[in-house]
Amino acid sequence: MSVEKAPSSQEKVEVTELQRLLVITGPTASGKSKLAMDIAQEIPLEIISADSMQVYRYMDIGTDKPSAEDRSKVRHHLIDLRYPDEQWTVEEFQRTAEAAIKEISSRGNLPAIVGGTGFYIRALLKGFPLVDAPPNPEFRAKMKELAAERGSKAVHDLLRDKDPWSWEHLHPNDLKRVIRALEYYEAVGQPISARKDKNLSPSYDYLMMGICRERQELYKRIDERAEEQLRRGLIDETRNLLEMGYSKDLPSMNGLCYKESCMYLEGLLTLEETKNLIARNTRRYAKRQLTWFAKEEGIIWIKAGKDRLWDDIVDEAVGMVKEKFR
Repeated sequence: MSVEKAPSSQEKVEVTELQRLLVITGPTASGKSKLAMDIAQEIPLEIISADSMQVYRYMDIGTDKPSAEDRSKVRHHLIDLRYPDEQWTVEEFQRTAEAAIKEISSRGNLPAIVGGTGFYIRALLKGFPLVDAPPNPEFRAKMKELAAERGSKAVHDLLRDKDPWSWEHLHPNDLKRVIRALEYYEAVGQPISARKDKNLSPSYDYLMMGICRERQELYKRIDERAEEQLRRGLIDETRNLLEMGYSKDLPSMNGLCYKESCMYLEGLLTLEETKNLIARNTRRYAKRQLTWFAKEEGIIWIKAGKDRLWDDIVDEAVGMVKEKFR
């Protein structure tokens, strides 16, 4: 019978220390970015955007990017990395975010993932296989043709057997990601949502907190933000993008705010109708986010609202971070 040798006092036992990671998430317009900025006043941290649209240059107002002032106070990552006609995938987010986390940690700061794109956060924390699946223009064209002929639901239904998890979590109208999931399966032979080896150790020692608000209050904030975005110049921003040569049919230009603004510029909507449509579509997006987060494990929810001082919310969040990473 073999006996396992115990390490001597001279032998080093390798211990892998997990990297610390803060995650701040929640539905759109809940106050994630403000909370991250306020926590940064108490704890040295750098922010990594987990917003699938803030990666695009020239798209500032519609994506509600942090202001130049905020970015000068706290270092931000994964913003303005791509032009509007360039591709940005969950795999690229995962790779780039992992590199940013290492860089931030090397400076002794706390990396903070901030955003509401739940699929990105899940990919980073739970891990998806990083197998290269290059774009397949012919396959994409075929799927878009199918969507044009039979509707986006027909394309979405193709996921049912190939990638049940994506079929359940991706909205049929989110055609870009539906096609990407199908394209990945065709190239790799496994679902894009497949987990890494379950025997692998987790990569991060993370704290994930989310901001929750009463539904009606959240919707009111969304309505107010739509009005504010138009006041700040959303229409001019969209017009500039079109004048720069970026097609209204690009996936980025089909994002919230820009699609509706293009409709206004085409004379299909009045300004009031544009505002109302942006607000309505954003509320629907928030509802999908809330459905997603309800199924996610490990989120510690912080209640926010008019009946609670913001300073108390910040103090609670700071206390959680200090307790976790003391």
